[in-house]
Amino acid sequence: MGDQTDILLIEDDHSIAEAVRFILTREGWQVAVIRDGGEAVDSIRAQRPRLVVLDLMLPNRSGSEILADLRALPDPLLARTAVLLLTAHGDAVGTAAACGADAGLAKPFANDELRALVGRLMH
Repeated sequence: MGDQTDILLIEDDHSIAEAVRFILTREGWQVAVIRDGGEAVDSIRAQRPRLVVLDLMLPNRSGSEILADLRALPDPLLARTAVLLLTAHGDAVGTAAACGADAGLAKPFANDELRALVGRLMH
């Protein structure tokens, strides 16, 4: 697929971002990382990833704000981009459902759990 971004990871914590990128790259996916919520929607528009892995707590814009903006985009393919919401607070599945994400994952998470969820969302 060349330089196509499969997964756009939006995570401000450097160690978590690098760990997730490493795990998913080893699975064969092209992963791009941004660390600022303010850049998220523009990056999604530009890169058109198959999956967005989105932290809930980000600088400049929250994950829930980014997700609402994504779902409201006029391009129906972009608006329906699969989203895996990462959160360190509360019920990840309930939070993801409330925000309109396709799945949720609580931090800290097991590598196998991340791989399984991403694999399901990518197929």
